[in-house]
Amino acid sequence: MTSLSTKHLLGIKDLNKQDIELILDTAQSFKEVINRPIKKVPSLRDVTIANLFFENSTRTRISFELAQKRLGADIINFSASTSSVKKGETLIDTANNILAMKVDMIVMRHSSPGACVFLSKKVKAQIINAGDGTHEHPTQALLDAYSIREKLGTLKNVKVVIVGDILHSRVALSNILLLNKMGAKVKVCGPLNLIPKYIHSLGVDVETNLKKALEWCDVANMLRIQLERQDTKYFPSLREYSLLYQLNREVLDEIKKDIIIMHPGPINRGVEVTSDIADSKYSIILEQVENGVAVRMAVMYLLAGKKAE
Repeated sequence: MTSLSTKHLLGIKDLNKQDIELILDTAQSFKEVINRPIKKVPSLRDVTIANLFFENSTRTRISFELAQKRLGADIINFSASTSSVKKGETLIDTANNILAMKVDMIVMRHSSPGACVFLSKKVKAQIINAGDGTHEHPTQALLDAYSIREKLGTLKNVKVVIVGDILHSRVALSNILLLNKMGAKVKVCGPLNLIPKYIHSLGVDVETNLKKALEWCDVANMLRIQLERQDTKYFPSLREYSLLYQLNREVLDEIKKDIIIMHPGPINRGVEVTSDIADSKYSIILEQVENGVAVRMAVMYLLAGKKAE
C-alpha cells in the first residue's frame, strides 16, 4: 500500500489500520530527513497550504508550519483573531476566499466539533483536521502512536492508560480510536464526572484509582484539565484534583515499575504532573514534539499524493 484510502484527514475514525501503518512508516523516513544537516526535501514544492486557526494554538500550529517548510510547500497563515471573521464572515466564505488564491490544502483548527467534515463537503481543497472542539485531533494521536512504537517497537498489546479530563479531550478520543485499531489495550482514568458515559462503547475500561491504573499500564498519557471547555465545575479545586490524579515521584515510587510518560501539552506543571517527572528519564514529552513534525510531514505528503492520482 502506497497511498491513503481517504482524500482528507478528518479523524482517526476515517483511517484503516493500513492507513495508520503507512503514515507511521512514512514518518520514520521523514524523521531521518529532519535530523540531517539539510532538513528540507522538495516533495510539496508545487503545493500551497493554508493554515486556518480559529482557536489559539502554539505547538500544533508551529509543528504544521515547520513540517510544511521542510517539505517546500507555499504557506498562507490565517488567524481568526485578526481576520474578517471578527466582522461576521462565515467559515465557508473565509475558505472560498482563500481557495480563490489557488490553495490546494487546508489545515484547520476550529472550536466546533465537525467543522472540518462540514468544510470538506463544501470546498475542493483537501482538509486536515488540526483539532475540532472536543471531537478529534488525529495528528496528535498519530504522533503519540509513533512515539510509543518508536520506544517499544510495537503498538500491539501495549497497555496505555489515558489520565485526566477525558470528557473534554479530543486527544483522548483520537488516541482511543487509533490504539484500538492497532491492537493496543486502553484504559481511561479520572474522576467519573470527567469520563463520558459512552466510553465503554469504545472498548475501553475505566479505572478511577490512579495507582491501580499505573500498575496496569506500560504507557501513561497525562491530559491537561481543560478549564476553558468546562461550562460547569467538575471538582472543587485543582488542588483536590492533584491530590488524587497527579503523577509525581511518590506515586511512581509506589508502583515499583518503569512506565513511559506522555503529555500532549501544554503541561500544567504541578497539576497533572510535577516538573521533576515531566523532565525525568521516563518522559518522552519532548520526543513527542519532535515526532509531531515528522508525522505531519508524512500526512501532508501522502495526502498530496492522493490528490495527484
